[in-house]
Amino acid sequence: MTEPKPLLSVPEALAFLLAAARPIADTEMLSTLEANGRVLAVAQQSRLDVPPMDNTSMDGYAVRAADCASGHATLRVTQRIPAGHVGQPLEAGCAARIFTGAMVPPGADAVVMQEVCVAGKDGGSDIVTINHAPQSGEWIRRAGEDIKDGSTILEAGTRLRAQELGLAASVGLAQLPVARKLRVAVFFTGDELAMPGEELKPGAIYNSNKFTLRGLLQNLGCDITDFGIVPDTLAATRETLRRAATEHDLIITSGGVSVGEEDHIKPALEAEGRVNMWQIAVKPGKPLAFGEVNRTAQSGQAFFLGLPGNPVSSFVTFLLFVRPFILRLQGVQAVAPKVLTLRADFALAKGDRRNEFLRARINGDGGLDLFPNQSSGVLTSTVWGDGLIDNPPNNAIAKGDLVRFIAFSDLMY
Repeated sequence: MTEPKPLLSVPEALAFLLAAARPIADTEMLSTLEANGRVLAVAQQSRLDVPPMDNTSMDGYAVRAADCASGHATLRVTQRIPAGHVGQPLEAGCAARIFTGAMVPPGADAVVMQEVCVAGKDGGSDIVTINHAPQSGEWIRRAGEDIKDGSTILEAGTRLRAQELGLAASVGLAQLPVARKLRVAVFFTGDELAMPGEELKPGAIYNSNKFTLRGLLQNLGCDITDFGIVPDTLAATRETLRRAATEHDLIITSGGVSVGEEDHIKPALEAEGRVNMWQIAVKPGKPLAFGEVNRTAQSGQAFFLGLPGNPVSSFVTFLLFVRPFILRLQGVQAVAPKVLTLRADFALAKGDRRNEFLRARINGDGGLDLFPNQSSGVLTSTVWGDGLIDNPPNNAIAKGDLVRFIAFSDLMY
């Protein structure tokens, strides 16, 4: 009798997936305003210093520090410099009224904030008393202090967020080269599935996975084609795989990946392509199929990931395996989420033999509470929780133990 192959560990499965991912090569130029959430295809360099000139970070007076060394100096105010205007060279014994962001005039080497200054008049002339002894460079932002001309500001493979777009705009980049959107086909298996809005017949359930998975894919900026609910037959599953492989980079399914007589994903994948990985030592979500589907009308293959049908299993395996795989296909290198070490404010008497991912939330004391029902069918746990506890195999947790926690906020985008 042949011994069953040992299940892959979570790190082994993830490493296998990431090694197999071939980043898409197609790129396009997008307006920087429209590039939020996209992946940068080519590193970007600045063609100027930021800031481009010495400027003030405070409203106040530009001065020569030596003129104010007494800590109580009265100077003539000879000019006024709003932001966007260029002042004249500052003479000794004089001050310039200056406003945040304005260029510091030649000759000035410090800015004194207006709160320690008293403006006045001497005959018909403006004067200011400086009740402070500034240091040279005080409240001055130097040219190139943030970004040097010629420096790399964004690396290829960066997933662009609001702050990256602002950084690109700060050096004048109106357009950015990005990877094209990943084309993902999805379909769902199960004769028991019904759509919200339809009558729920005896034995039927609503297809929640469609909404969860599509939302997760939208968060990742994918172009999605939905092939709907596919009948539980081998022929229908094979035919949908063939259709989905056309013009798509990745096919994702939910359901039908176990070993029952009505589970057709694995034999269909073997017939239309190949299975590269199947079954992982993870809870929830042991059955997870990875492979490739041959394209009939064109060369090459589409990647395939088959997720479990139970809603929490589908959700968790997407976050753990599909998300990093998609990010790598998009060209992102840093795909690992941030892991926090937090205190368990609960006890788990017995760990599972698989690497378990427990739904938990952060309480008011900074510790973690555990959702009482960790079943793979209890979708309310994913709404109640703030993230997942990564609990190693066979690991019991005592109250007060430190555990690894991954926030949903680090896994959704």
